[in-house]
Amino acid sequence: MAKYDYLVVGAGLFGSIFAYEANKRGKKVLVIDKRNHVAGNIYTKEVEGINVHMYGAHIFHTSNKEVWNYIQQFAEFNRYTNSPIAYYKGQVYNLPFNMNTFSKLWPDVRTPKEAKAKIAAAIEEAGIKQPKNLEEQAISLGGKEIYEIFVKGYTQKQWGRPCSELPAFIIKRLPFRFTYDNNYFNDAYQGIPMGGYTQIIDKMLDGIEVRLNTDFLAHREELENIADKIVYTGMIDEFYNYQFGELEYRSLRFETEVLDEENYQGNAVVNYEEYEIPYTRIIEHKHFEFGTQPKTVITREYPATWHKGDEPYYAMNDEKNNSLYAKYKALSEKDGKVIFGGRLGMYKYFDMDDTIAVALDCVKKELQ
Repeated sequence: MAKYDYLVVGAGLFGSIFAYEANKRGKKVLVIDKRNHVAGNIYTKEVEGINVHMYGAHIFHTSNKEVWNYIQQFAEFNRYTNSPIAYYKGQVYNLPFNMNTFSKLWPDVRTPKEAKAKIAAAIEEAGIKQPKNLEEQAISLGGKEIYEIFVKGYTQKQWGRPCSELPAFIIKRLPFRFTYDNNYFNDAYQGIPMGGYTQIIDKMLDGIEVRLNTDFLAHREELENIADKIVYTGMIDEFYNYQFGELEYRSLRFETEVLDEENYQGNAVVNYEEYEIPYTRIIEHKHFEFGTQPKTVITREYPATWHKGDEPYYAMNDEKNNSLYAKYKALSEKDGKVIFGGRLGMYKYFDMDDTIAVALDCVKKELQ
């Protein structure tokens, strides 16, 4: 007989919610993770009294009240509003594109009507009716100047390819806002958990057996039969030994340092739009929680080409990869023992609120 009802592979947000809900229903659960800590990519670690987002900025935002109420059980959230800054050739601009951005870019523009007219004229001048790639798509939505400053360099760094070689569907629209409001998200509920994200996962996994530094695939023979069912949040193609081929991902590299100054950049997130600057953004972590510590911690975030063995962060959801994933998904649906979840298991970009929603949906289907 199996020792556990569920083996949960991955102690990130998806796996931890499933484990918490299963445990609450009296199921015997084992959670394993190959990293030396819980919380996956939302892991925060205290450095110099500052909660550092160790795998890039994680800003919670949702319009789903059920999701917001759910996460509130585990932490109190502050009123942080994401208002990033874009740096380009010595100038700083507000994001998302709003009236503050437009009036800085075009000093003669003051009103929404003037901004809309300027953008419409730029689109008309470009004359692109049927965009064939991301570059043409972006220019057809906002004109050449906006594309050159805010889209081109950043996007090429992010995806590791020229915009002219990226599919148009990556940019369905450009988020133009014709108000003087720098709030990046439109969501009703936004904030950062006071005390960081790791505490949330610690509370979810309280009373559940957790084994860290444990790689499922390295101990597959032993672990596969330890539980009646497996919840797997790793890479679905790797689980099936790449039998249809490898899915593609983008990776990230982080350089974090402590600075002996109180305030380095005056904002939590500053995007670097120029291609020549190798990182996409600098995160100053103390600003997420309005910190006043004497020192500060910054992280430079570098996009990286993913190779087997690297940490996968973003699924490359182009046509080729999506059709390959469909084969793995069809295979998984025949597998009555394994449930795939999270960004890697479902080969899809999820914000944290999306992850919570799909995890709770999985709980409803599986446990109720």
